[in-house]
Amino acid sequence: MLKIIPFLIELAENNNKSWFDDHRDHYQEARVEVLDLVENILEQLSSVVPWSSTIKPASCLFRINRDIRFSKNKEPYKTHTGIFIAPGGRSSGNPGFYLHIEPSNSFIGGGVYAPDPNVLKAIRQEIYFHAAEFKQIILNDTFYQTFGDMMDERLKRPPKGFPVDFPDIEWLKYKHYVVSHTLDDYVLEFDKILETSVVTFEKMFPFIRFLSQAIQNSKEILP
Repeated sequence: MLKIIPFLIELAENNNKSWFDDHRDHYQEARVEVLDLVENILEQLSSVVPWSSTIKPASCLFRINRDIRFSKNKEPYKTHTGIFIAPGGRSSGNPGFYLHIEPSNSFIGGGVYAPDPNVLKAIRQEIYFHAAEFKQIILNDTFYQTFGDMMDERLKRPPKGFPVDFPDIEWLKYKHYVVSHTLDDYVLEFDKILETSVVTFEKMFPFIRFLSQAIQNSKEILP
């Protein structure tokens, strides 16, 4: 089992700075293993995802510290590990692959969550002009069996700027373009999670590539 798992279990029961400071060495050891996992994922993805070879593992790993400034929950640390693989790193805003490691709540996800209005408009325009291609990706049997439906948070009305009689208007109503795949705890061993992540991200890549192309095209489409 990944070293981060028992650490996160204990952290959930002792979420305070004093305990964390006493167990910082344990966390650092677990973090090194997670970075090694990310490095291996990037290396194995490089044959399918060209830009993965340009990314540094540390740029993919989210900090364990929580931002508690505007939160009622004042616990200082996250009880999960988040990894986001995208051009420019975790904070780039680009579409990418996400690995969430948390005891009894791990999953693989990907896409673009809560994009800014220009990016969201660009994705909707790309789907509008290339609906058949998008549906071929999202409704592909292998893809759908792995990820199911996209994250279902949608507008009640068609987005502004698009014809309401567009046959595929429902695909334009999404607020996020995100898919996910649940992971069982038995997968959370180094070799198993490495293999599962690579295989699942490869299945997801056509979706990520479509979203990335939408943003690239937006430089010409958007005012």
